[in-house]
Amino acid sequence: MSYTKESCESFVKVLSSKEPTPGGGGASALVGAVGTALGSMVGSLTIGKKKYKEVEEEIKAMTGQAQILQQELLELVQKDADSFAPLAAAYGMPKDTRKQQEEKERVLEEALKEACSVPFEIMEKCCRGIDLCGEFAEKGSKLAISDAGAGASFCRAALQSASLNIYINTKSVKDRAFAKEANQKADEMLKTYMEKADKIIEQVFAAIR
Repeated sequence: MSYTKESCESFVKVLSSKEPTPGGGGASALVGAVGTALGSMVGSLTIGKKKYKEVEEEIKAMTGQAQILQQELLELVQKDADSFAPLAAAYGMPKDTRKQQEEKERVLEEALKEACSVPFEIMEKCCRGIDLCGEFAEKGSKLAISDAGAGASFCRAALQSASLNIYINTKSVKDRAFAKEANQKADEMLKTYMEKADKIIEQVFAAIR
């Protein structure tokens, strides 16, 4: 199933079912794509307006970056679902004998580590989405500043929810050095960019209330 080719209604329906995919990672990627798309919309509404002529080329560049980013996040919806298959298979491996137990542990360890890669990609792109939404809020059309704030809010939510998929996997990893490094990387992104998103949202509220 190609999740991004389905309707919103179909996606939400399968998301709410007992099917293992899509899950929190794919939903995070989709929400991040929506956030960056809102930023792109602000750019589209700014381009061509005489009032913003001085920043038009910069806005065009930012809009192009946001459109690429939203497509990459959409692709991560499917990639997250695909990457879950090896982990699900590892959990389902037999463990009746000592040899089977050892093989399951080995495969599961590799799958858990690999399962962190897509959420990290989602987080990194959401960080960039927050950066762009902040720039759109600052330089884009003031008539659409609320959309820039909404975009930052969506990217913030996607960033935080993607991190949960990392933490739940590192919790089970036996290689604690790997887990510590992964957790620290996620912690740093959360600290920096959740604060940044909050600041953008606060600035937008201040501008429109």
